Amino acid sequence: MTEQFDGRESERLRRTHLPERRPLLGMSVREADLSLGLDGAGGGLLDTTHFDTVRFPPPEWALESFASAYADGNNAYTAYRGSSEVRRACAQSISSLMGVDIDPSRHIAVTAGTQSGLFAVLSALVDEGDVVVLADPEYLFVERMLRFLGAEVVRLPFVETDAGLQPDLDQLEVLSRRGVSLYVTSNPNNPTGAVFSEEAVVRLARIASEGDFTVLVDELYCRLVYDDTPYMHLAAQPGMTDRTVTLLGGSKTESLSGFRVGVVVGPGPVIDATEQVLAMMCLRAPAYAQHVLTRWLVDDHEFVATRITELQSIQRSTVAQLRTVPGLRVSPGAGTAYLWPDVSALGLTDVEVARLLQDEAGVVVSPGYQFGPSGLGRFRICYAREEAEWARALERMTAALTGASRES
Repeated sequence: MTEQFDGRESERLRRTHLPERRPLLGMSVREADLSLGLDGAGGGLLDTTHFDTVRFPPPEWALESFASAYADGNNAYTAYRGSSEVRRACAQSISSLMGVDIDPSRHIAVTAGTQSGLFAVLSALVDEGDVVVLADPEYLFVERMLRFLGAEVVRLPFVETDAGLQPDLDQLEVLSRRGVSLYVTSNPNNPTGAVFSEEAVVRLARIASEGDFTVLVDELYCRLVYDDTPYMHLAAQPGMTDRTVTLLGGSKTESLSGFRVGVVVGPGPVIDATEQVLAMMCLRAPAYAQHVLTRWLVDDHEFVATRITELQSIQRSTVAQLRTVPGLRVSPGAGTAYLWPDVSALGLTDVEVARLLQDEAGVVVSPGYQFGPSGLGRFRICYAREEAEWARALERMTAALTGASRES
């Protein structure tokens, strides 16, 4: 067969390559990803870009719920925003989780994973040229989506406080006076694991209300918080129910990633608009898989408590091992299963460190450039892995990094 397509990409897709980072990286973000083979497959190496779902499998009821839905062919087609049965169940459990009153017919959309929900919401809300403030660092695909949509992206850094890393709300307040349509962040933050303090959540709500902008907050890890750290949902703050869009799901804490379901919670008009995008993009979330959400947040409290205990134990041992590397700095966050080590003192770029760990340790990490300009000189690892295998991998990683440190 003769190939007729010449490989040209649309201008909007080329924007997602983030070519403006070339002066910092020596290449675009897309070129850096390709040079490291970061396509989500792992390439046969130990891949720390996601949870180990063999060591940390989903709850048993997930398969039971899926199989029960599959047994009734009437469940194959749902409303574009999701099964009414599933939305009713989610409205009840999420209302309890977040402390807000959720109408299942108006305030919820079930999506094909949280990633699908993120893209659908951004597509529904963002116009070409809109000023969108994005946390820095933040989940790697958010800025690429915003560039695809033609937004003007302004990065908002985190600052070190007595409560740990927190968003720079002084700067956000200044930006809000200049005109902002949307602020996008995650809490707990991916990749740092930082959990917003009560003071920060209250102040963010005030700034958003006074500045009249919407906040999109990814709360995917809101249940994966350590040491009884207080957690506050932004949407529950006074005046924020109608200006907050919240992304939720069980893909990480409850290991439901393979079912590809997530939830968007927000004001009725936002959910209506999001549903239109979902209909064009994928029609609906996987219909049978939607039903695992009827038992999520309901039958998994003991499951999650055990998981948090196990993950915190792995976090402690991982931090201790990484800190044996001269010059490497790592400060664990209060949530998620990620660490965000700083290797800038080693004299290597984060691209070079990622390649070193692949070549000498057989481990795939997420290089810091993927998460924003502040990520240069860092990398992200997910330590939700089988303990013995992970201990061996950490020995290889620290040996490789120590060798690089001595050479620098």
